[in-house]
Amino acid sequence: MLGIDPWVRHILRCPVTGADLVDGTGPDGEPELVSTSEVNPLAYPVRDGVPILLESEARHVGV
Repeated sequence: MLGIDPWVRHILRCPVTGADLVDGTGPDGEPELVSTSEVNPLAYPVRDGVPILLESEARHVGV
């Protein structure tokens, strides 16, 4: 887990698809939250322990 309180993790959702978010690591080795959406999987950066849940900051995840 990325140091995000469990109660926060429970309510976090992808702002684009509404899908759950899971821990991941970006291509640069930095932590991110990855949408579990099968249609439009997106990954959001986590900077200094803060998830940046902005569509403009998201990257598409190849499936």
